[in-house]
This record gives sequence, C-alpha cells and structure tokens, in this order.
Amino acid sequence: MRATLAGLLGRRPGSAARLLLAAAVSLAPIQTALAQQHGLVGLREADSAAQAAPGARPFGPIYARPPQLDNGSERAELSFALSAPVKATSFVLAAPDRIVVELPQVEFAAESADAGQAKRRHAAAASGGLVASYRFGLFAPGKSRIVIDLTAPARVLRAASVADRSGTHLIVALAKSDRAAFLAAARRDQQVAEADRPASAPLQTAAANGLPIVVVDPGHGGIDSGAMVHGLVEKNIVFAFARELADKLRASGHYKVIMTRDSDVFVALGERVKIARDAGASLFVSIHADTISDAASVSGATVYTCSEHASDAEAARTAEKENQADAAAGVESKDDDSGVSDILFDLTRQETRTYSHVFARTLVNYWQVAARLNKNPERSAGFRVLKAPDVPSVLIELGYLSNASDGAALTSSKWRGATTDKVARAIDAFFTAKGVLPEKAAAAAPPAGPLDPTPTAAIK
Repeated sequence: MRATLAGLLGRRPGSAARLLLAAAVSLAPIQTALAQQHGLVGLREADSAAQAAPGARPFGPIYARPPQLDNGSERAELSFALSAPVKATSFVLAAPDRIVVELPQVEFAAESADAGQAKRRHAAAASGGLVASYRFGLFAPGKSRIVIDLTAPARVLRAASVADRSGTHLIVALAKSDRAAFLAAARRDQQVAEADRPASAPLQTAAANGLPIVVVDPGHGGIDSGAMVHGLVEKNIVFAFARELADKLRASGHYKVIMTRDSDVFVALGERVKIARDAGASLFVSIHADTISDAASVSGATVYTCSEHASDAEAARTAEKENQADAAAGVESKDDDSGVSDILFDLTRQETRTYSHVFARTLVNYWQVAARLNKNPERSAGFRVLKAPDVPSVLIELGYLSNASDGAALTSSKWRGATTDKVARAIDAFFTAKGVLPEKAAAAAPPAGPLDPTPTAAIK
C-alpha cells in the first residue's frame, strides 16, 4: 500500500501529497498491531509477496510463526512460516548431538515462556522421532539461531527458505545418518568455524582511572532463556537485577562497571570469563535464578563460589545445569587454559578463591538484612563462569522460580531495589576491607552476627 501511494504522490504536488504520505506512514504501526492481534505476527500478505521477489530486500523486521514439526524416526522436518525469505546455514555438533541453523535476525512469535518450551520438548520426545527437542531465538545482534537436539546422528538435507502460493517458509529437513559420518561432519564444521572466527580485540581499560573494575554478569540471554516457570523467564529477571545493580555501582563513583551483556543476546560462558580477565576486573558477579520442579518449598538466595569438588549434591546439580548454557545455544564449550601449569598460577588461583570466599561471606551477611536466604546459603561447585584464576568471582542464585514466594519477589521492583542496595553495599565493604576504598564507602553496614564475615582478618 505504501509503495502504491508513494507512486501516486510522486505525481501529486503540494501539501495534500505530504498529508497523504504522512497518513500512509502513520497507518503502518496500526497495521502491524492488527496483524499481531489476529496471530499473524507481522506476516502481512502484501509485505510477504513484495519481499519474496528474487533479490528483494526486506524493509523491516522478519517475522516467524511458531513452527510445525514432522518428526519421524528416519526423517524429520521443522517448518517456520516467515514474512520474508532468509538465508540459512547449518552445522552439526557432537556430545551432545545437535543441528544448529544460523539465520539473520528473526522475530520469532512469542509463546508463553515455559509452556512453549515444555510443549516443544514433550511433543518431540513423545513422538519417538529423530528430534528430541528444539529451541530458537536471538543469538547475537543481527543473528538468530535454531538449535535442534537429536535422538540419533543426522544430516541436514535442506535448510532454506522456500516460497509458494501459501507463503514463505523456512524448511529444516533432516535424515538419520551413521555415527561415523556424523562425527566426521562435526569435526569438519568445527574446523571451518575455528578458521572463520575473528580474533577478539582485548578490552580497553584505561578509562577506569584507577577505579576497581566490577563485571556484572546477567546469566543466559538470547536463545538461552535459562529457567522458565509459570511465565517467569530467568534471562529477563536476572537482566533487570543486573542492570539496576550496575546503575547503582556506577552512581557511587567508586567503580568502573562492565556488563557482559547489555541486551537480550547470548554470550558464551568462556567469553564471559574472558571479558572479566581482559578488563583486569577486580570482582566478577554472575546473576542467576534457580528452579527445582519437584521441591516447590525450597526458597531463598544462594551464593556460590568455584571449587573442584561440589560442596553438596544440590551445588553439583546447579553447576551442571548452569554449565549447559553453551550447549543450549549450540556453542562448543572451551575454557581459557593459557598459562595454567606453573606454581605462580596455582598461588594466584588460591589467593583468588580466598577473596571469592571472603566476598561470598560478606554478601550473605548483607543479603540477610533485606531478603530471604536459602537454608544453606554458601555453597561451591565447578561453575565454568567462575573459573577465572585471577578474578574473585561469585554466582548469585537470587531465588527459586519454582517457589511462589520467591517468584513474586523476583518480579517486584521493591524487592529488587532492596536487594541490589545490599549487593552494592557488600561490594563497597569488600573493597574497603582490601584498602581500595575509604572507610566511609562501607557506611551503613549490617549488624554483626553469626555470619559476620570479618573480611579484614580473612584477607591477611
């Protein structure tokens, strides 16, 4: 419609032409809203036809409806209705076996958070087909991704958009393959990915002006939603918390603050660690929220540090779940092991973990003044995101989405305001005890109690 009006208006001079053109432009948001209201999610027939022409470039976002899955034991096909054609590429990953499809940025139709994921997983698993489960979403700015978990090795027959009278569809067709061929393809795809990966530039830290650098890490993001219960989505909850905490730390003037992600994008675990190390961070705080499907009574915040052996079975379960973030997004997990085999490294890591434990105890002491703690609030396990050998690091599980009281708190701006205040105060107290900040920075400390960290003595 806009193209037709523009053509007519090009031959119609004067203010009337400008008014008509403005009216056409102003109708665009209304058309989009109406399309969404009727479940079309931007798939307007006129737009689709115009954009499906060979060589046409989309003039707006590309939308996708929820997919259809035809899941057989030998062949499977996943199909998305699109508002415009897209270019798709694919590769395979082993251990666990996955197919990854990369796309330009696509706005996938929203489903109810946990219901959508559960429906996809259960429908796929119940069929006994080649696809065990699948997920899709934003992977990085300008890039989306579909990750398909397999029940058996498979190869991609086709990953492309096709247009016919019914519209434009993205088709991902798979066929069962043998293990040897699948592993060979995974090795080949990995080699290609390594060759194409650009070298990341080190983070510039000169702007810190001598201030300690604090890295705030909102867990999950993009295609990796994290825990999802009763419409609560972990990646969104922890991002809101992390952003408010970062704002308060910056406002204090005591720190240079870096967030590992500042939007809804995926960041690999190893990259989060690298961000902290490249920045020369003095503290790394990772924010998460937990869930236990069969124990809705479990509640409260937990602060984790890194250790080779988990402090208990629950800590081991939590670390295993959080360490699967890369796999969920179709990324090969890799740790930075450069220069880790000498005595100096061991001493540095030991000192770093001591500082991590001191901060964890300080944080627990402050948190208990404002909000509920888990019955065992200090735990440790092998979290990959906490493994920087030279950056004191903790992971905070804010609470349990599976607990009704915690779920209500985690979405409360009042609760978030109170708890981010205490985390900021705990950070002040940690750096004051190290002699980095003046004593006044740790004012309004919580009363001493059985969890009093006495950080100065511990650091000596």
